[in-house]
Amino acid sequence: MKRLIAAAAVTATAVMGSATLAAALTVGVSWSNFQEERWKTDEAAIKGALAAAGAKYVSADAQSSSAKQLSDVESLIAQGVDAIIILAQDAQAIGPAVQAAADEGIPVIGYDRLIEDPRAFYLTFDNVEVGRMQARAVLAAAPKGNYVMIKGSGQDPNADFLRGGQQEVLQAAIDKGDIKIVGEAYTDGWLPANAQRNMEQILTANDNKVDAVVASNDGTAGGVVAALAAQGMDGIPVSGQDGDHAALNRVAKGTQTVSVWKDARVLGKNAGEIAVALAKGGKMSDIKGAKLWTSPKGTKIWSKFLAPVPITKDNLSVVVDAGWITKADLCQGVTNGPAPCN
Repeated sequence: MKRLIAAAAVTATAVMGSATLAAALTVGVSWSNFQEERWKTDEAAIKGALAAAGAKYVSADAQSSSAKQLSDVESLIAQGVDAIIILAQDAQAIGPAVQAAADEGIPVIGYDRLIEDPRAFYLTFDNVEVGRMQARAVLAAAPKGNYVMIKGSGQDPNADFLRGGQQEVLQAAIDKGDIKIVGEAYTDGWLPANAQRNMEQILTANDNKVDAVVASNDGTAGGVVAALAAQGMDGIPVSGQDGDHAALNRVAKGTQTVSVWKDARVLGKNAGEIAVALAKGGKMSDIKGAKLWTSPKGTKIWSKFLAPVPITKDNLSVVVDAGWITKADLCQGVTNGPAPCN
């Protein structure tokens, strides 16, 4: 049925022009957990790109449930979407959703998280490099000592991409005996409360003898900092990513060392534009910047990787100058901090 609709759209285009086709397009987005701060920025960027193309936006929030996400995708298909952007809650469980879309001829974009299926275009930042950036910043601040690794969700391949990049940077110091990893845990659902609980347990197991924490995103970093603060240990090096406003404020305050900024406005804009291009019948290989990438499991997937930027106390002005965060929000509660909070 979807192919028949697409064929009819092509015929209509020949008669009425491409603007009519764009106006007829609807792009659905399946969010894994829209409660997280950063996805609201992504959504605004996706909406903006779709609006510029004259396309309609519809969405669903799986609320951290892989089962609900499958039914959400089925609902989006039933609504007649022409492309689906999926932020996968569980990379393994999402398979039937991709199949359902493929059965209807609907292109899929795996958004920020890998979907191990060549029928899903993979759009993300270079997450291995994000992991390297996190570890470099923490290692520079704490070249020796006991380290804790707070990973992302075990159901998200990004967690292992990040961890791999982190290990690349830390391995030499581990081999020399300069640092020792005394605790490591996945964070179910990337939820800050779970990260805090993991950190509390690791602190207890090590009698608080922890010198640095490599946390894999800003949400988990927030949980880690809360656990450290409860023990009077806030201020030891902690990493994160996403450029969450609360995390950037922690960088300004000195309770978080780095937030690797992945400008969600760029990611969302790309996703909207790619969804429209594929919905019009474009090929994955024709997407600007796309490359055929081989996943760790050996699957060849058309992908586009964007470049991240590590934000530390030394370059906080970058995010203010880019309009990502206001100086007032960045510097809230900061006295005599780093520029521009001084």
